Amino acid sequence: MDLTKFSEEIHESSKQKGFYTGDKKQLGTMLMLIVSELGEALEADRHSLKADLNYYEGLLNTGHEFQIAFKEAIKDTVEDEIADAIIRLLDMCGYFHIDIQKHIDLKLRYNKTRGYKHGKNY
Repeated sequence: MDLTKFSEEIHESSKQKGFYTGDKKQLGTMLMLIVSELGEALEADRHSLKADLNYYEGLLNTGHEFQIAFKEAIKDTVEDEIADAIIRLLDMCGYFHIDIQKHIDLKLRYNKTRGYKHGKNY
C-alpha cells in the first residue's frame, strides 16, 4: 500500500465531508487534533475499552447494520482512537501534499544506519 496515495484519498474524503471549507488550515492546529486523538486512546486504555472484532463480526453475521455493530464493538476503543489519529495524520499529509511514503522510506533507511537505541536510553 502506498501511504501517499492513501493520504490523498483520505484527504479527498475529508474535503467531501466539509472539513476543508473556509480558512486555510494551520499545521499546529492539525497536529494538536492528532494529539487529542492519542489522548482519547489513552483514556480508552485507562477504561479498558478494547475493540472486540469477534463480537463485531458476530453482530454483522446476525444481520445488524454496520453502524450499530461498529458502535457496540469498536467505537471509542483504543483501536478506534488510534485509527482516528492515523486518519488525521494521513489527512494532514494529503492537505499539505507531503509524500509521506517517500519520507517513511527515507527515515527507515536512515534508521538502519543508526546505533542501538540510536544512542539513547529509550
